[in-house]
Amino acid sequence: MIYPENFEIKIGFAQVRDMLAELCLSPLGRQFVNRMQFLGRHDLVQKLLEQTDEFKQLLESDAEIPLQHYFDVTAYLDRAAIEGTYLDVQGFYEIKMSLRTIRDSLRFISGAEEGKYEALKALGANVTVERSLIAALDKVVDDSGAVRDDASPELQRLKRELISQQGILRRQIQSIIKHAKNEGWTPGDVEPTIRGGRLVIPVLAEHKRRIKGLIHDESNTGQTVYIEPESIFELNNDIKDLENAYHRELVRILIGLTNTLRHFIPELRKAYQYLGLLDFIRAKAAFARRIEGTKPVLHKYPHINWKQTLHPLLYLSNKQAGKATVPMDLLLNREQRMLLISGPNAGGKSVTLKTVGLVQYMLQCGMLIPAEDGSEAGVFQDIFIDIGDEQSIENDLSTYSSHLTNMKKFVTVADKNSLILIDEFGTGTEPVLGGAIAEAVLQNLNDSKVYGVITTHYTNLKNYAEKTEGIVNGAMRYDHKNLQPLYQLEIGKPGSSFAIEIARKIGLPKHIVDKASSLVGKDKIRYDRLLEELETEKQELEKKLREVTTQERKLSKSVKEYNDLKNFLEESKQDIMREAKGKAKLLLKDANQKIESTIQQIKQNQAEKEQTKEARRELEHFAQEVRKEEPRPAYKRVNGGGALKTGDNVSLVGQDSIGQLVSIKGKTAEVLFGGLKTIVKVDNLERIEGQVPKQKKAKAETTSEGFTRGMNITQRMADFASTIDVRGEYAENALTKIMNFTDEAIMLGIPEIKIIHGRGNGILRQVARDYLYSVPEVASVSNEAEERGGDGATLAVLK
Repeated sequence: MIYPENFEIKIGFAQVRDMLAELCLSPLGRQFVNRMQFLGRHDLVQKLLEQTDEFKQLLESDAEIPLQHYFDVTAYLDRAAIEGTYLDVQGFYEIKMSLRTIRDSLRFISGAEEGKYEALKALGANVTVERSLIAALDKVVDDSGAVRDDASPELQRLKRELISQQGILRRQIQSIIKHAKNEGWTPGDVEPTIRGGRLVIPVLAEHKRRIKGLIHDESNTGQTVYIEPESIFELNNDIKDLENAYHRELVRILIGLTNTLRHFIPELRKAYQYLGLLDFIRAKAAFARRIEGTKPVLHKYPHINWKQTLHPLLYLSNKQAGKATVPMDLLLNREQRMLLISGPNAGGKSVTLKTVGLVQYMLQCGMLIPAEDGSEAGVFQDIFIDIGDEQSIENDLSTYSSHLTNMKKFVTVADKNSLILIDEFGTGTEPVLGGAIAEAVLQNLNDSKVYGVITTHYTNLKNYAEKTEGIVNGAMRYDHKNLQPLYQLEIGKPGSSFAIEIARKIGLPKHIVDKASSLVGKDKIRYDRLLEELETEKQELEKKLREVTTQERKLSKSVKEYNDLKNFLEESKQDIMREAKGKAKLLLKDANQKIESTIQQIKQNQAEKEQTKEARRELEHFAQEVRKEEPRPAYKRVNGGGALKTGDNVSLVGQDSIGQLVSIKGKTAEVLFGGLKTIVKVDNLERIEGQVPKQKKAKAETTSEGFTRGMNITQRMADFASTIDVRGEYAENALTKIMNFTDEAIMLGIPEIKIIHGRGNGILRQVARDYLYSVPEVASVSNEAEERGGDGATLAVLK
């Protein structure tokens, strides 16, 4: 039972119904919107919710759902059901296209994978669309709504003759018009036109006797007359006969097609019922997407456990205005059936009440509700509401009398399956008496195990709720410092009306406010002040909780950044060491090349004194340049001074790297240089005394994006080309390039290199391979594959 009769208007569901009607694609869907009603059966509500939720999933998946040609052909089917009648071409076009939509929809939904859209699949389980009927319709009417020329052999023949005769007629009349223009009998821009179904030409009135023929009409001014020339009478007659014959043949075809259609009318009515339901469900799904609607867990018994629920119309209005809507949580169960909401005026009590009524009514009409996933709901058999001014001159009822009439209905009809919604409970009469009657009504409703949401300002009702099982107090939160509503529902404590504070805030004279306070009494003021202090403490705790939450987020972020940095340093350690080794190797190679070049120069100059001295000076200058970058050591090397022992700082003879002696076994020693342990001969070591510099860890400069800049070996590896081409080079130059290329590949850890030297006389191939065989880091040397050069290129696999 829904009470009163204008329930939908009071809670705003009439607006929801209008929005759904606008979202429908056809009158078929709008008919279902108009018939939509409150349902008390759990299984029906569950089925409707599942259908809507599945169609919402379809819309959100951007699937190509058939959404065209939702025609309402009910009138055509009614006409076709009558013997001796036939449908026109437009009717058959709409039937054909809408049947195709029904067939495509059935195919689309039934073709979904198992377990998906089961409710929608069940909706169309008994719906069939005969292929033969669509084929028969398609044979007569094309997809643009025109009759096909080949609908029958006779129709095709008549069409061809008609086109032929019309062509002859156009040529003849164009000849007549041309002559008339030359003679000045017609306006300059004249064209043939139709009058009375006959082709005619416009002629100036003063020359109408110049052309023999029949006058069919004249212009409004009388200056032009429309003449059918005598020479085309017979052609026009022939065309008219062909048109009549064409029409008769078309009617014959349409009658036959209507007779065919008549046999399928029962199945077609069921199919169009399905199309209308699809349109209706699609509209509900589209509306659910607008309000962010979800399908709650539905129980068979009365129950409400909504999370972050919104008033759908208020949400849409605020969204359009760019404002936020405050959601609410609500719990009504068997232990906590009634919620008594108090708080200041304009604080949101009535909106909360209407939200409960509208959302529950939408739910039991099969619509998704604007609540978070995981919300729960139940099924009520009745919803009663008492809201607004029902004063009636006709019925001689005051506002309070109207409220009492509603209360009478509630206490006599409502039971444990009913939901009651009462706004401003007990108002409209003397407060003490009104409060007493309201408390008695509330006790009766509670004894009947009724579910409900009630708003009030009466303290006696708040006290009654506080000590009575089944009823719980609730408050609309209020910022008492700024005297602004927060529109937040808080369950568990009553709210204050803040009447004295509001009066003081708006500037009512102080003596009046003080007098009002004294009239109210100390107990009432103390009660409201206690509520005010509780609200203040709650706001301060919420503020501190927000601050703590923010600090926790910052701490978690810092810990994560620390761990990320630690992991990065660990990962980059090996890269840094490898690059350092590479630099050392390149420096050693440069030194060796310089020495070899000096030796070669001395040999070439046949040990001439001046050239030899100059070569030595260059070598010494190179050595000095290398040493410039080295800091002066704060230690000294000791060749004697006793045997080496574990823990000594040592270095290789002639080298600058300093390590720590780990152990000695016979003539070999294990030395830790940096992070690497090395086995060397004891005779090659010398002890280091003095202040030995600490080994500095290589630092990697990191960009703001988190990438290592500094010695970027990764970039060098990415830029390294594993193929070198030395064709056309002299052997000496080719060998130098191959040596440098091979050394860099080994340093970067490249697994395989390719040297292109060509075939020629084989000198470059021999030079390259002799060198590669001499390099210990080269694992194997072989020809390239035949299709990629064969013995004209050499592949070297590196260890």
